[in-house]
Amino acid sequence: MLVQEPLEKYRFPTLRHCLGAGEAVNPEVIEAWRQGTGHHIHEGYGQTESVLVAATFPATPWKPGSMGPAAPGHRIAIVDDEGRELPRGSEGDLAIRVTPERPVGMFKGYWKNPDATARCHRGDWYITGDRASMDEDGYLWFVGRADDVINSASYRIGPFEVESALVEHPAVAESAVIGKPDALRGEIVKAFVVLAPGYAPSDALVGELQEHVKTVTAPYKYPREIEFVPDLPKTISGKIRRTELRQMERERIKGRTPSAPRGETTG
Repeated sequence: MLVQEPLEKYRFPTLRHCLGAGEAVNPEVIEAWRQGTGHHIHEGYGQTESVLVAATFPATPWKPGSMGPAAPGHRIAIVDDEGRELPRGSEGDLAIRVTPERPVGMFKGYWKNPDATARCHRGDWYITGDRASMDEDGYLWFVGRADDVINSASYRIGPFEVESALVEHPAVAESAVIGKPDALRGEIVKAFVVLAPGYAPSDALVGELQEHVKTVTAPYKYPREIEFVPDLPKTISGKIRRTELRQMERERIKGRTPSAPRGETTG
């Protein structure tokens, strides 16, 4: 919301350091903030179960779109379903090593729920539930929550990449992307879009946004459905509640919603 304002008209004499947390920050938002304030948004990664485990610290070289390398005291890897480390550049489960020594600040387990505690451990690793990749320099690249990753016609598509592509378009203020059940493809990419001031929903705009995403990402990642909405469901900390959007779609498919939602256009 802040970067929708004309930041260049203001001065920020006491602003020293900016951080982003709670949800991955779109690179476009980071660049708009930098142009408007002169400051970079340093991203970090952690969970309720941990302290900050990866970040772009003030002295760490910045890679646009990356969460940065592991924080001191933490060993992080991308692992497969068996807990084996994957080659650099591969997408997998983001994991934190907890044996033989548990990092300071890492939780011991879920309160009175040993089954849940066991499910999030795989060999020597604590499995965060997030999907990511790691480059040759050890920088982490967020793909999405494991539950949020879309499986469409055997392609695995991270919602964050599609959302970032949509936000690059001047007509888009905010976006949220989910997988919608589909008999042929398993799931299709569906986007919920909050329009920027001065733009109105139309079939022409749907087509324009779809072509934009194809150009910025890859043709198979474009949203086959786009629904224009006034706002997006979020948690108190600002995270998009994609679970709520997925549930809404499932209920529509079951026929609980008799008519198409306002503003929905299928491409």
